[in-house]
Amino acid sequence: MDYADKEEFLKEFGEDYGYPNGPKSIDQIRATEFKRLENGTVYLDHAGATLYSELQMEAIFRDFTTNVYGNPPNCKSLIHILDSQSDISLATCDIVRAAREQVLDYFNASMKDYKCIFTSGATAALKLVGEAFPWSHQSSYMYTMENHNSVLGIRDHVYPLAISRYALSQGAAAFAIDVEEAVDNDGLSEGLVTSTKISLHPIQRRKGASFPERDPAGDAYNLFAFPSECNFSGSRFNLDLVNIMKKNPERILEISPFSKGRWMVLIDAAKGCVTQPPDLSKYPVDFVVMSFYKIFGYPTGLGALIMRNDAAKLLKNTYFSGGTVAASIADIDFVKRRQGVEELFEDGSASFLSIASIRHGFNLINSLTVPAICRHIASLGMYVRKVLLSLRHENGADVCTIYATYTSEVSYHDTGSMVSFNLKRPDGSWFGYREVEKLASLSGIQLRTGCFCNPGACAKYLGLSHSDLLSNIEAGHVCWDDNDIIHGKPTGAIRVSFGYMSTFEDAKKFIDFIRNSFVSFPNKSANGNLSRGGSSHFSPEGIRMVMQFVILLYLASDLFRISGMERWLSVSKYVIKFITVYPIKSCAGFSVERWPLCSTGLLHDREWLLKSQTGEILTQKKVPEMCLISTYIDLNQEILVVKSPRCRDELPINLKPDSYNGGIDEIDLYGQRYEVLGYADEVNLWFSKAIGRPCSLLQCFSPKFRVCLNKRGDTVMCRDLESRLNFTNEAQFLLVSEESVSDLNSKLSSKADTRKGIDGVTVKVNPMRFRPNLVVSGGGCNRCQMINFTHKDGQVQKSKEPLATLASYRRLKGKILFGILLRYDITELDTDSYLEVGQEVHVNPE
Repeated sequence: MDYADKEEFLKEFGEDYGYPNGPKSIDQIRATEFKRLENGTVYLDHAGATLYSELQMEAIFRDFTTNVYGNPPNCKSLIHILDSQSDISLATCDIVRAAREQVLDYFNASMKDYKCIFTSGATAALKLVGEAFPWSHQSSYMYTMENHNSVLGIRDHVYPLAISRYALSQGAAAFAIDVEEAVDNDGLSEGLVTSTKISLHPIQRRKGASFPERDPAGDAYNLFAFPSECNFSGSRFNLDLVNIMKKNPERILEISPFSKGRWMVLIDAAKGCVTQPPDLSKYPVDFVVMSFYKIFGYPTGLGALIMRNDAAKLLKNTYFSGGTVAASIADIDFVKRRQGVEELFEDGSASFLSIASIRHGFNLINSLTVPAICRHIASLGMYVRKVLLSLRHENGADVCTIYATYTSEVSYHDTGSMVSFNLKRPDGSWFGYREVEKLASLSGIQLRTGCFCNPGACAKYLGLSHSDLLSNIEAGHVCWDDNDIIHGKPTGAIRVSFGYMSTFEDAKKFIDFIRNSFVSFPNKSANGNLSRGGSSHFSPEGIRMVMQFVILLYLASDLFRISGMERWLSVSKYVIKFITVYPIKSCAGFSVERWPLCSTGLLHDREWLLKSQTGEILTQKKVPEMCLISTYIDLNQEILVVKSPRCRDELPINLKPDSYNGGIDEIDLYGQRYEVLGYADEVNLWFSKAIGRPCSLLQCFSPKFRVCLNKRGDTVMCRDLESRLNFTNEAQFLLVSEESVSDLNSKLSSKADTRKGIDGVTVKVNPMRFRPNLVVSGGGCNRCQMINFTHKDGQVQKSKEPLATLASYRRLKGKILFGILLRYDITELDTDSYLEVGQEVHVNPE
């Protein structure tokens, strides 16, 4: 740690950072309440879910192991229901009532005006409002572009034959708006009213719905929804919008017919309530939704709807259940509902154990105070924002684009706890956000990427038009996929967000990661990756040569095509040192001195795989224990032998066609469709025991041609029909050179912050760590995280190396490159084709 950086930070933010007037400093909080982060993990996704305190969980554990809590029937109102004779139930009722009061206090809401309804989360609270709101053909649902999908869901999207109670299906109009505000230096409420401007997006109505004249009496009910803080950009909305819409909507909607009727206001405070919960004594919001894990990490699956009493009278809950019913008769249509607000809307038994645990979270937050938390995390957000904006590539080009609407007049206390951004290369092209996320994970940094379920803000800040969005969907892009750049534009962003336990050291490690991985300095290559003093085998010139030419490599008399980047460009002679066959995908392979070739590469290589009961293809990334299964093929006896430390006996599998009795099936893998053969139950039971989960063994049926799938899943013919793939990811062979592995080990041992292996010694990589088919002496493919797995004494362990080091100097546009992918190219199968250890490898760059 560079202490000068922290001193500079504290000069600017020291009065706000670290709780200087609190019961504990930030360093004490981290040392006593978050010891699990001492392994170097940097957690920067507090907008997604903040972390729970270890002391908080200890308090919950003591509470639950000391007290007895039972199902609290009929205790949802604030008045004791005396028909329950259970002391435990009554005591639990007291806990639930106290929790409601604590939630209302958090929002400074009077119990006379508001009720707290517990839900399974903010989304469930929004769903409740959308279903129970009194929509009509004269109603309007207005919402800001910056809104979570859960808020947009109130608008409704009807599936065939579905019955919906949401806005559009009930005949209401729906439309999005943009809110623009000029900064009012005097801060007067009246000034803010005159400076607020709203732009309407197209009006949406369900097809066939009429558009009647608005009732001049204004009896229709309308709903306006906005977030207190945007979870994409961190921008905060002025809560004076509440008073404007409830008292004088014409001031904003002007002469629009939608200004008529009674406007009700909903605030999505899931993100904003962490540091600035809406003050309901100042802003008479009708509905506020929130989730507790956003504030103090635990419990998950619990949220609340804070609702005004007069608004509650308008909502109609059509479903009834045990908790909402005063009386019912089973064989006739008779139901008498309860009268209390909580009783009407809390279906079923309350989540009373989760409710009982929230007081321990509030105790923690209240000890630090919300304003102090706000100042603490805002200082970290502003620091990161300022540093990112100052970063420049060696050619002077900006590195970072930040998405926000802040102006110079806004204080950093109002800028929120998150920073959303994308990164650019020196030539102005974008780094993919998934590349940033994957490399951050290798560095022990957890952040979030994508659109964060906020499509309106995402499109607005990224400048994506409707045609851009539809084109991206047509190209196969969906939420959470890896399509981060389409047609040269980002489809999402990178978001870092801070919590009350975040430290300067967290922010500094993140900044250092960005500098080291994405900023081009004079000693870096043009693509933003370290060139390491001009290493000859990964220079820009070498990259261009490989990308420009198809390189031909001759192994004995057999022709291979090669793509990738390796040192072989400058070497005239290579020798095969090792040949390894991997019969079962992701399981261990076996080395041979000589092995036959076939149209799929090495005979029987990756010819089998394991599939879960749900149809998922299993790999070491999902099931690390697969590396403990050893394999061997005896060609003379035509058997595959497998062993596992979890199985007492080895399993011989007959390779003859008449040994299969599991039937023929089809699977899709890596955009290809395969016909596969299954095995008997005893074979599948052996593998299930070996990996500790139910699975089945499948063998490639070796069709005469490959069937490929496009991104929509439609069947298309592959361009290349002469060379087939078994269950390999990209090509028939992977080749690595001993010299490249030696170079990697040299970098691992010479790093300034030498990374230590899992056994306490410096990491040293064996060539077989990369699972190559061929290792040559002398001499890229996209590496996956499987190379970070090692197994020792029957245990599978994972580290960040060697992938983290490879990422620092062998990365090209998001792919970490090591080795060469080879494809065996034949026109007529030669049954006498073999590869042998000791064969010379000749390079022909023409």
